[in-house]
Amino acid sequence: MKRLIIAIDGPSGAGKGTVARTVAEMLQYRHVDTGAMYRAVGWKALHDGIPLENEAALAALAQGSNIGVEGGRVTIDGHDVTQAIRTPDIDKAASSVARMPRVREVLVARQRHIGESGGIVMEGRDIGTVVFPKADVKIYLDASAEERARRRMNDPAHTGGKAGQAAVAASIDARDRSDTTRTASPLTVAPDAVTIDTTGVPIAQVVDRVMELVRATRED
Repeated sequence: MKRLIIAIDGPSGAGKGTVARTVAEMLQYRHVDTGAMYRAVGWKALHDGIPLENEAALAALAQGSNIGVEGGRVTIDGHDVTQAIRTPDIDKAASSVARMPRVREVLVARQRHIGESGGIVMEGRDIGTVVFPKADVKIYLDASAEERARRRMNDPAHTGGKAGQAAVAASIDARDRSDTTRTASPLTVAPDAVTIDTTGVPIAQVVDRVMELVRATRED
């Protein structure tokens, strides 16, 4: 049976991570969180004192770094940054890094290499539009701004919840603006993607819908 490339895109707090991990487990596919790659580069830039506006230096850092984003762990050059990259400061750093066309060029090439053989659920913001425009299944998850802020605030993987929902909502809004207005690979819905609004919908129900689409693709 063909091993599919499944692309799951969407903004922060839409449920990408939970849905992608669950679908990957059900299919026994690899799961890759591409956003973690940008976060890892942002973390390394701050760690090494590289200015976040220096595109050439950031691109060189991305090119020269060994980044691992599978198995629930995120590593960069031997540092386990799984928890360290889930903070408000890294949210901002990742947003800056993700706007850099030369950084995206480096990381997109890696993402394509990782997923080209299929058997993968890859989540991000440009998977179905840029990384794998011919992905077998394309999903765009979305949710109301209020729902996304509430989820992020209550997500134990993020330490920003202590700031309160208003602050978290403002942070998400800023990230949305950055993602949708950047010139390189902006967050947008692929024309052939299936959009699923996850507002108030149990994760299990969202996963069921994605699995329906996967089964339909396999039967074609």
